[in-house]
Amino acid sequence: MSDEISRDEKQSLAVRLFGRALHVYFGLTRSMTLGVRAACFDGEGRVFLVRHSYIAGWHMPGGGVERHETVEQALEKELREEGNLVISGKPQLFHVYFNNRTSKRDHVVFYRVEVTQTAPRKPDREIVESGFFALDALPPGTTKATCRRLRELEGAEAPSNHW
Repeated sequence: MSDEISRDEKQSLAVRLFGRALHVYFGLTRSMTLGVRAACFDGEGRVFLVRHSYIAGWHMPGGGVERHETVEQALEKELREEGNLVISGKPQLFHVYFNNRTSKRDHVVFYRVEVTQTAPRKPDREIVESGFFALDALPPGTTKATCRRLRELEGAEAPSNHW
């Protein structure tokens, strides 16, 4: 058991250091960071979530918006890469959040989308698990921010300005 705890603690420290290094790099190369995420629903009303190798918990798919890329282009790219997802119809912009937990310059554009999956997403070095989940049966470890966004989408809570 102590070997597992030690390994988990080391991985957690490595993950935090890697995340911090990325933000230092982005801080030196960009004046502001912009990301995009989406609550992706299938035809059965289930939401698609991913579990990354480099951060704890289950999250909605998304990622950074690159130079010369629109927010919707980034959204389509991230959903394709993280879940083999294709957007059906027009993405619905829900809110823009200030993600001050990550840095003092990070913003997240959040959408609600209907999707179809072209093929199951196989685990790799970035995404270790993914899948569709009923809203009343989210996997253990679903992040607080993910749960809050889903409550906001349902109208159970007013949208926060912070991720």
